[in-house]
Amino acid sequence: MTRPTTSEARPPNEPFRPGNSRHPSKGHIGLIVAGSLLSGLVAAIVLVAGPLGGSQEHVITGAVLLAFAFGWSLLAVLSTLWTDQPQRWAIVPAAFMGLFGAGLIVFAPDARALNVVSWVWPLPVFALVVWMIAIARLQLRSHARRWFLYPVFGVLALAGLGGAWQTVAAAVDRASAVMPGQLIDVGGHRLYLHCTGSGSPTVVLQSGAGESSAYWGWIAPAVARDTRVCVYDRAGRGFSEPAPSPQDGIGAATDLHTLLDRAHVAGPYVLVGHSSGGPYVQIFAARYPDQVAGMVLLDGQSPNVLTKLPGFPAFLNTYRTATALFPSLARIGVFRLVDLSSFGSLPPEARDEERATQSSPELARSQHEEFAELQTALKQAQALKSLGDKPLIVVTAAKDAPDGWLPLQDEMTKLSSNSMHRVLPNTTHASLIEDRGDAATASQAIHDVVESIRAGTPLTKP
Repeated sequence: MTRPTTSEARPPNEPFRPGNSRHPSKGHIGLIVAGSLLSGLVAAIVLVAGPLGGSQEHVITGAVLLAFAFGWSLLAVLSTLWTDQPQRWAIVPAAFMGLFGAGLIVFAPDARALNVVSWVWPLPVFALVVWMIAIARLQLRSHARRWFLYPVFGVLALAGLGGAWQTVAAAVDRASAVMPGQLIDVGGHRLYLHCTGSGSPTVVLQSGAGESSAYWGWIAPAVARDTRVCVYDRAGRGFSEPAPSPQDGIGAATDLHTLLDRAHVAGPYVLVGHSSGGPYVQIFAARYPDQVAGMVLLDGQSPNVLTKLPGFPAFLNTYRTATALFPSLARIGVFRLVDLSSFGSLPPEARDEERATQSSPELARSQHEEFAELQTALKQAQALKSLGDKPLIVVTAAKDAPDGWLPLQDEMTKLSSNSMHRVLPNTTHASLIEDRGDAATASQAIHDVVESIRAGTPLTKP
């Protein structure tokens, strides 16, 4: 029988102790490191996808930080109890993240306060990462340092770098932004409105969900050659201020009505809605029928998608949960990075404005609130039963359209006895607005409705 060497043998009078380098059942430090960090990640996913799904930015960010703090705490405790390489230093990132996360949840800072904090937190994170790299090199003798800790340190450093980049770039965007229109108080918050061109009827462009007025860069100037056209930003996006609380479709319609009234933009209007802007213009038409002269739906969302479009309710529930993460991701520069190559087909000025707007935490927060209220808005849009004989053109982007989309588009033409359905087989939902050629087709539909109103004659095929 082979006897253990002196270095492996335990003296007869030495008790078993956790962390004892001679403990024959000591744990594997690599498993402890991987398991602890993975536990923190799983806890974060469970929290934001489960009980806290759809919460506000400070709750989501705070919960994620507390979950990560839990993971670091596990590393500090378990490595001390079960291995011969105690990583007590891990209590420092646990305390840092835990205190920051708890502070966010307890104090519930608003968007302005979070913008201030965004100038502060990246530097401590960088310092923490540098310190953790140094201490881990000294105290962790395992491949787990390279396989697990260094990638985590890299992610933390990138988050700090992205946060600093986003904060500085957003400040530059705000300082260099040129606002050609005006801000008008609609009762507790101000909305941005920009009208160009001359003539009547006035065309009002209603953006899709999560979009600003900037993406009408091709269509608004084209329509302005024929008549007066107004673009605006709904509350919380673009140049507009956020509303005191999330708005449903009626809230958005009321805002628009007040905005046009206080800006002295006379109706009745031609309402143009793209995507989820379709239900918004239908709500407006149902509430203020005398203020509507005609309508154009540019691949507009049907109010009946919840019941007649397969898979849409599941998509909406998933996306509503996912958008709760968007403000936090925007704050560390994720969307600014993604949007570097986005909206390239828009005119340069509109492209730059759209990229700046879409990368902001403010728009991400507004987008989340909008999707949280979208189900209500769709039901409210069902109140519009008829436009009578007012001209209506439904333009459908058929390329990559989901199953069931085209029949719902055709169904919306029944809102008016003076309607037309134009199906564009090679146009996508986004290119209808962003591509110059496809946007020209959209502009032509608006022109045709305007001319029908002016002439007092039914719509005719182009």
